[in-house]
Amino acid sequence: MSAPQSLDELTRHIQALYPDLSPQFQAGARYLIDHPTQVSTLSARKLAALAGVQPATLVRLAQHLGYAGWDALKTVFTQELHYPGAYSARARSLVHRPESDQAAWQAATHQQILNLQALETANQAVLTQAVALLAGARRIMIAGFRSCHPAALSLRYLCSLFRSGAHLLHDTSGALSLDAYHLQPEDTAVLIGYAPYSREVIELAEAIRPQGCRVLALCDSRLAPMALHADCVLTFPTLGHSFFPSTVALQALVEMLAQQLLVRSGEHALTELNRTEARLHATGAYQ
Repeated sequence: MSAPQSLDELTRHIQALYPDLSPQFQAGARYLIDHPTQVSTLSARKLAALAGVQPATLVRLAQHLGYAGWDALKTVFTQELHYPGAYSARARSLVHRPESDQAAWQAATHQQILNLQALETANQAVLTQAVALLAGARRIMIAGFRSCHPAALSLRYLCSLFRSGAHLLHDTSGALSLDAYHLQPEDTAVLIGYAPYSREVIELAEAIRPQGCRVLALCDSRLAPMALHADCVLTFPTLGHSFFPSTVALQALVEMLAQQLLVRSGEHALTELNRTEARLHATGAYQ
């Protein structure tokens, strides 16, 4: 069998071989699959130290999996988890080779159509499971940092219109680590991110694992750091025509998730939504 050329193939290959691997190979393989972002950025020596094995073990593991050596195995991770180069490089290209307004609109619109069409294909089979995680949660704790913060805030706002217990996790004055500590098994944490993944969401994903709460990951890859140990994963593409990854598909996914949660919650959600709307109008929130 030829060496796997995608992370999905590699993951399945390792899963099939895992029971028969030596303990050292098992430790190395488990660390590689659990930390794909680190594999694409760290040296074999550093990874080996983190995995608790010798650097030579990773080289032999790569060869055992069918690769010529460590570099060939690492390439699978770097190619799969690549993201467009520095934003400034893309911005420079846009400035130095400007398009007409019409061409820019057409290219951007076409790409967003493709992004939105990809959402159904990627998530149709698991959307019901994702909604069930939210519907059955005592609290919905939502986290998205930096450019993912607007989507997290939107999901929290939409859910709060028709149910209680939707909260936003934020990294202010040490609140994030405290909130993570207080998560319970009956809670569902929604972690949102895409490459390059923010430090905060990676640390949060690690911190909440011992708490036993359920995790719904909204991310750009099923091998994203927050997805590896999630109970359910919904994915979205970030390809765009600007200098920055697009969040259009992410926002659409958030709106679909809130919509389906409302539908599943039924009459109780309708009653709460009516009460919320009446209160907003009564307090002058809407003019």
